[in-house]
Amino acid sequence: MTVTDTPALARLLPDLGRRVLVMGILNVTPDSFSDGGLFAAEEEAATQAESLVAEGAAILDIGGESTRPGHTPVPAEEEQARVLPVIRRLAGRVPAPISIDTYKASTARAALEAGAAIVNDVWGLQREPDIATVAAAHGAPVIVMHNRETIDPSLDILDDMRRFFERSLDIARHAGLPDADIVLDPGIGFGKSWEQHIEALRRLPELRALGFPLLVGVSRKSLLGRLHDRETKPSERLNGSIAAHVLAASLGADIVRVHDVAAHVEALRVVDAVLPRGEAR
Repeated sequence: MTVTDTPALARLLPDLGRRVLVMGILNVTPDSFSDGGLFAAEEEAATQAESLVAEGAAILDIGGESTRPGHTPVPAEEEQARVLPVIRRLAGRVPAPISIDTYKASTARAALEAGAAIVNDVWGLQREPDIATVAAAHGAPVIVMHNRETIDPSLDILDDMRRFFERSLDIARHAGLPDADIVLDPGIGFGKSWEQHIEALRRLPELRALGFPLLVGVSRKSLLGRLHDRETKPSERLNGSIAAHVLAASLGADIVRVHDVAAHVEALRVVDAVLPRGEAR
């Protein structure tokens, strides 16, 4: 196989499948649940991005619209005004590929043209299906996240995920995206009851059996706060975040999406040492 025949995902992330990779979160928003406003300015965002990569982030995930529960949607123009200067500044300057965290096709297109390399869609290509065509035209891999408009505690959440991902994969394939450039994300923290979040984590091996790399993001989320015996701020949920991601990695997750990169890199080295990727399922 020549370099040009190698799937884009494998070129961008040559260690995917060999060790657990850490995706560093960079929110250039005023209202994200954990760090809204901290990195909204270009200078602060660039400094944080460089720190995340220095700590071991294999991917930088940049988002310009909060998707926390109760968030206020922003127009594509505003989202792009937030993310594009940061992407242009970082592209080619940091060794980690940049992922654009968006469900909007126009923002994905602008971000890829600015230097991003991966599209991370919290609506699994289904809110704006043209986003798959945009990704395919730029040779960009996609991360397809499960999501729901409403929470239905009566659902078998794994069955719902399978049906959701079937629709997403149909969209991706119709757009010309190869399966080798698709990552699935169970969407922990999105559109599920607390019990369904736990069930989704517990049954990760069943999702892994679909044959795609898995990304899991539980970092600092409120579902972890429910397990504490006191009220906690998102920044106080590091221990739970590490535990959840170590568990996810041991059950088959290939990538974890986190705020605290250095701590996760250290923890996941233990997972990789004890459960090499061929055994961590």
